[in-house]
Amino acid sequence: MSQRDFSSYSGIDVAPVYGPPDGERPGVWPYTRGPYAQMYRSELWTMRMFAGFGTPIDTNLRFKELLAAGGDGLSTAFDLPTLMGKDSDDPISLGEVGKCGVSVDTLADVEDLYRDIDLGAVTTSMTINSPAPVLLAMYVAAAERGGVERARLGGTLQNDMLKEYQAQKEFVYPPRPSMRLVSDVIRFTAAEMPRWHSVSISGYHIREAGSTAAQELAFTVGNGFAYVEAAIAAGLAVDDFAPRLSFFFNAHVDFFEEIAKYRAARRIWARWMRDRYGAKNERSMQLRFHTQTAGVSLTAQQPEVNLVRTAIEALAGVLGGTQSLHTNSFDEALALPTEKAARLALRTQQVIAHETRVTNVADPLGGSWYVEELTDEMERQAEAIFAHVEALGEGSMLEGAIVGIEQGYYQGEIAQAAYDLERKLNDGRHAMVGITDFFEGNDEPPPDILEIGRECEEQQLKRLAAVKADRSNDAVDAALARLRADAGDHEVNLMPALLDAVRVYATVGETMDAMADVFGRHRESPMF
Repeated sequence: MSQRDFSSYSGIDVAPVYGPPDGERPGVWPYTRGPYAQMYRSELWTMRMFAGFGTPIDTNLRFKELLAAGGDGLSTAFDLPTLMGKDSDDPISLGEVGKCGVSVDTLADVEDLYRDIDLGAVTTSMTINSPAPVLLAMYVAAAERGGVERARLGGTLQNDMLKEYQAQKEFVYPPRPSMRLVSDVIRFTAAEMPRWHSVSISGYHIREAGSTAAQELAFTVGNGFAYVEAAIAAGLAVDDFAPRLSFFFNAHVDFFEEIAKYRAARRIWARWMRDRYGAKNERSMQLRFHTQTAGVSLTAQQPEVNLVRTAIEALAGVLGGTQSLHTNSFDEALALPTEKAARLALRTQQVIAHETRVTNVADPLGGSWYVEELTDEMERQAEAIFAHVEALGEGSMLEGAIVGIEQGYYQGEIAQAAYDLERKLNDGRHAMVGITDFFEGNDEPPPDILEIGRECEEQQLKRLAAVKADRSNDAVDAALARLRADAGDHEVNLMPALLDAVRVYATVGETMDAMADVFGRHRESPMF
């Protein structure tokens, strides 16, 4: 791309920011208007397209296609067995291997997944939670075998267990040992991986489960406070780890509400980090976040209309000041995205970045009476929820989050919000094109979709069998025995034992089962 022009199409010179000289500015505490003074004039957001399907070789090709099309960051989607800590040859995995993401069983798969991609030059996000420490160990081991030291690796591990119990339900262990694993990753990356974001505190799945925007904001930022308290309790100083925490928000269709949500999140985080947790480093107070457009806003009816929804949602993320962005593909209500659909989704971001000129000015909606009032109201509602969670924990946001999960508080609030929205759709108070109104085109044949056949599962099972046949089972048994022993000692960080286990090709399922022998498995109480 040629050098960017910061004037309008009419040639009007545009300043980096507008507002009264004594008013809030981007890049200045409390960062309501953005974490950086120049925002996108100095650097555009990372266009990080989520991808993963089939075998690691299949997804490796998709990664290369996205990078060739102008994407500048990788975001890895794993299949359901991997997300649940199960191997492809586990009976419960039958029929799900490679279907909703890429299948990963061993280090050999991770080596294939990122083959011929310079992991020292590209940043990688991994959407994985319960098995997050295992996948991080595999990523580090694969990179080091490729000649990239762990200190050079840049990217993000989702590693957000609290929201699993609250919304997504891909948990394995009970909440307290899960929080220990999160803390172990934070400590390991703070010491050895300075470019790595150890937790991506995620509201996306909370919103997809049915929460309101205010609940998404409050539950997510509140979970962030819980992770801060957990890391401090593990012996870390706040400024040693907080600069590498990041957030992950939904971009929904209520345009101005979403922008206000992001602005309020930055202000709340800055105030709490400075005033409650004693942060001194500005980066500890600067909330930085990834955005993904709303999957639940996509419709199987008239799927091309999803291109319009996604563009509006992506624009909200940009005007709200996101640091990276994934745009959903228009066919995702039908299947995993085709190559063409994924490219169109990326092109949506590129049009916003390079044609609309909205990147010329930081927080262009700052000062709008409507947006400022919405921002203030978002903050008020969030603070009320924080007060409730803190009361549950008798002054601790960490304990309040765990008690809230155990008592079903979060689950109940999300379920009620989802029910309320569904009622509004059903009785006509809310409209959705193709669902409640404007049905012309609903009977048109669907576009071509990506189908993951049985052969994918067969290939993955053969790959796993070959790895097991070639490895040293004695070495695997010894590594898993060490992992169990370390899991039994709360003072020991489990990352070194996990690295040893994956290097001898212990599987995801074997390592997760070894820790379950010590931690137990979580079963959620039914809630009505």
